[in-house]
Amino acid sequence: QLQLVESGGGLVQPGGSLRLSCAVSGYTLNYYALGWFRQVPGKEREGVSCISASGSSTNYADSVKGRFTIHRDNAKNTLYLQMNSLKPEDTAVYYCAIRGFTDCPSTIRESYFGSWGQGTLVTVSS
Repeated sequence: QLQLVESGGGLVQPGGSLRLSCAVSGYTLNYYALGWFRQVPGKEREGVSCISASGSSTNYADSVKGRFTIHRDNAKNTLYLQMNSLKPEDTAVYYCAIRGFTDCPSTIRESYFGSWGQGTLVTVSS
């Protein structure tokens, strides 16, 4: 049974860092692109980042470029999101998702992904 479990969220001060993990079981990730999304209550889910199946290609939302880094460990079936220089506006529930293709879409849209985790809350506040 496919399962995605995010972890690593928490409370952090502005300017701080967090690393999110997404452990996947019941599925071999080697052939699929993976993505991170986030959602604030009352707003649509926003695409944050995507990484191709091989890990050779990544893209990011403009709001996180230069601060967030996505990477994957296919041997461990795990996806990561390193978040640095965090801002209060990064506060959200973060989700990982699997895309049914090897490549990332040019725009990271929710409809291009399926199989979601339950999310992990990131709160950036002093």
